[in-house]
Amino acid sequence: MEEIGGFRFYRSGSLRSGSVPLLSEFQLIRLLAMRIEDVARIEKPALLHAHSPVLNVLAALWAARSLDIPVVYEIRAFWEDAAVDHGTYSANSWKYKMVRSVETWACRKAGQVGVLCEGIKNDLIQRGIPAEKLSVVYNGINPQDFCALDTDVEFEKKFGITGKKVLGFVGSFYRYEGLDLLVKAFAALCETRDDLVLLLVGGGEMEAELKDLIEKSSLQDKVIMPGRVPHEDVPRIYSLIDILVYPRYSMRLTELVTPLKPLEAMAMSKPLVASDIGGHRELIQNESTGLLFKPGDVSALADTLQRLLDDGELRAKLGRQGNEWVRQNHTWSKTTAIYSTIYERALGKS
Repeated sequence: MEEIGGFRFYRSGSLRSGSVPLLSEFQLIRLLAMRIEDVARIEKPALLHAHSPVLNVLAALWAARSLDIPVVYEIRAFWEDAAVDHGTYSANSWKYKMVRSVETWACRKAGQVGVLCEGIKNDLIQRGIPAEKLSVVYNGINPQDFCALDTDVEFEKKFGITGKKVLGFVGSFYRYEGLDLLVKAFAALCETRDDLVLLLVGGGEMEAELKDLIEKSSLQDKVIMPGRVPHEDVPRIYSLIDILVYPRYSMRLTELVTPLKPLEAMAMSKPLVASDIGGHRELIQNESTGLLFKPGDVSALADTLQRLLDDGELRAKLGRQGNEWVRQNHTWSKTTAIYSTIYERALGKS
């Protein structure tokens, strides 16, 4: 056990991975279930709250049988869909189907299920999970951390972007984020404009591929990739960016799951451009809090960015209306309030 920031974290210990299919997963579930029971004797919880991926809830359900307390399961994304994007296995594989079946079974067994967004909720309803068992726990932002700031002069000088229009992305470089589309659209814009800079902040599996694409497009002096930055510096990075871009590809994961980063951009009063997919449509009202473009279409992305770059009034309107919307609907105080209802239902108090 270790204490961090006033919270106690109980560790289950390491597990040596094996080569036998599913054996490591079973051992992990068993080890975690045993540790949950140990901790429950110390903390004496009224219920267990298990977070996705599904292995966690399987351990919680195992432990809950002997503890005789209910389990709440919270799903932020389906593990099997993330695995498809990462290339772990395909959507038609036996492992995908098995994990999906186990996920559905766990939702039936849990007392209550919290989900990230309406897309996941509707998917589970189609699998036969009762709607009254499902509650949406939306992504949220801390309004004290993310608010409109003047351009950070120190970072502006550091990156050499004074006087430039800055397009930007802040987040993980997963393949489904579509950052290759952004680089290609940016290259097209640079053919007729010399006032642009692209700021890609973060890192991940696409980093090397993006750098190669940037070099082949002769954009080394126009694309800045500072890597990951400390959390406390993220608002300062946002202050540099004129337009945030979220060009996610359309796939099952992105059609169902809502991202966090557009909410941060709105809270910073930044206009944004995003692909027209299910996960974005839950958060972004086209022409009101952002602009949506046809997913996977480089020309559509470039045209949408050009329009927004040329229209200062539209940028200001989107930034202002996005800020108002996110503060009315997606602050932590609002998005976490549902937990009281979830726990009361799981404990049979409502």
